[in-house]
Amino acid sequence: MPLRRRSWREAIHCLLGAPLGIGGAVLLLVLLALGLGFALSLLGAVLGLLLLALATALARGLGAVHRALAGRLLGIWIAPAPACPAQPGLGVLGRLDARIRDGPAWRQVGYVVAKLPLAVCGMYAVLFWVVGVFNLAAPVRWAVPWLRGDDSGLMLLTPLPFGGSPVVHSFAGTLFGVPLGAGVLLVAPWLTRAVARADVRLMQALLGPGALAERVRDLEETRALAVDDSAALLRRLERDLHDGAQVRLVTLALSLDMIRGKLSEERPPDPQAVLRLVDGARENATAALAELRDLSRGLHPPVLDDGLADALASLTERSSVPVELTVDVGERPSPAIETIAYFCVAELLTNVIKHSGAARATVSAERRADGTLRLRVTDDGRGGARSRPEGGLDGLRQRVRTVDGTLDVTSPEGGPTVVSVDLPPHA
Repeated sequence: MPLRRRSWREAIHCLLGAPLGIGGAVLLLVLLALGLGFALSLLGAVLGLLLLALATALARGLGAVHRALAGRLLGIWIAPAPACPAQPGLGVLGRLDARIRDGPAWRQVGYVVAKLPLAVCGMYAVLFWVVGVFNLAAPVRWAVPWLRGDDSGLMLLTPLPFGGSPVVHSFAGTLFGVPLGAGVLLVAPWLTRAVARADVRLMQALLGPGALAERVRDLEETRALAVDDSAALLRRLERDLHDGAQVRLVTLALSLDMIRGKLSEERPPDPQAVLRLVDGARENATAALAELRDLSRGLHPPVLDDGLADALASLTERSSVPVELTVDVGERPSPAIETIAYFCVAELLTNVIKHSGAARATVSAERRADGTLRLRVTDDGRGGARSRPEGGLDGLRQRVRTVDGTLDVTSPEGGPTVVSVDLPPHA
């Protein structure tokens, strides 16, 4: 493995994490032992609870430092676990009891304890780097008298617990240290990477918010997205009604008033003038109906009444880019899922027509073994599609997230572009 910047960062992570992990684990184990010992005695129960609460606070602090190291050096940022909720209505003992019952804090206690053997392994992995550089510099150390020491020879190191420390007595002998050091340096990055990866997995398992907390946060985010989407839809409907159908209906009412005025005059009305007013009123009524029909189609396309297959077929038939359609969904999804699937394909085909420069596209909808509905839109265009904030793909991703769906985009420069949407069978 070449000595890349990532390898150096992993080595520094092991170097800094080793004393922090060993020292923190030892201090935490002492606090836990004292806390449990006092808590089991009648006289020192309160002191024991205080020590246990202090241990959980120490574990939270150490966990925050380890997360920061992983973020700064490894580029892996782990969300913090939920903080212990404040309970101002409780007394001192009640708040102390809440601290001790803090589940996420005890998970971090588990991390600090489990980090101890991992920190020892990390220190041993860093030793390979030190030994490699030490042996690689053997000719330089021989050439510098104050680095060589006395005339008893120049010592080389081995990172293994056996084999001893060979001593060379000539410059030619120091050349043996060069391949030895290079070989050790080739092994060192693999060791530090293994330790760093194990540490990251341990942090993700014990220092993060946990599966339940992640699920709660995801539900909160998707709920907010659904509320925002509904509010945006209502604003769009209000704007479209105000600027479109409402104007047509007001014009229709004015035309009818004018017709009524013509017919109520004492002298006979001009038939041609009345017919022109009637034609204008009819045009406005027809236009208002068409705009209302378009609005209702934006809420729930009538073509979905015949099923998702027919709805997707109508989309592909209207596309100006030739589209090959494959549908095998089996049992119909729920109406909400069908609606989201329809609008996803409609938006993706619009992107293909407007932005991709594609000559052909394919659309597939299939039911997977786990029951999810997989939509896939592929085109042979120029590629380079990216999901950007406030962009169309980001809006689709947020829409499918409201029903626990996912959207993935694969679009290298030069194409092809593949967008996959996975939706559950029911919302």
